[in-house]
Amino acid sequence: MTDAPQPPTPPEPSGVDLARVALRAAKEQARARGAAAQQKKQARRGGLRSGARADGRDPLPLGAAINRLITERGWEAPAAVGGVMGRWPQMVGPEVAQHCEPQRYDEDARVLTVRCDSTAWATQLRLLAPQLVARLNADLGQGTVKLIKVLGPGGPPRRYGPLRSPGSTGPGDTYG
Repeated sequence: MTDAPQPPTPPEPSGVDLARVALRAAKEQARARGAAAQQKKQARRGGLRSGARADGRDPLPLGAAINRLITERGWEAPAAVGGVMGRWPQMVGPEVAQHCEPQRYDEDARVLTVRCDSTAWATQLRLLAPQLVARLNADLGQGTVKLIKVLGPGGPPRRYGPLRSPGSTGPGDTYG
């Protein structure tokens, strides 16, 4: 048997080399811990917290805080109807919205009051009221609006003076 020359074995790391190996291992461990912590944070997605567990004192995004307030106070129906008042032209069409505008919503009676700029439009809206109630309830939830109360235009202010007789209403048939 012949002895083949063996490749020389590298010397054991010592001193500075040991320090480099240890530093490299520590950096890899720190990277792994940081990645794990980042994954936990992304999975939690809770943002800032007041303590170890989530509770009512934690900060909320503005939209979530408003939704929570509306739910806690029982303002769902008034808030929804308020949204309809903002979208009135889309709900009834631009021509009707030009002549009729919502005034108020009575939550207890579930009545939406609408004022029109002429008696002709008030009559037209009274005829359209059942379809509008159905459309509003489809958008807001069944039973949110039971009745649409239609008001004609307001008359001129009543003036009392030397040329007015007490108790006269003036041209009342023209205004509503």
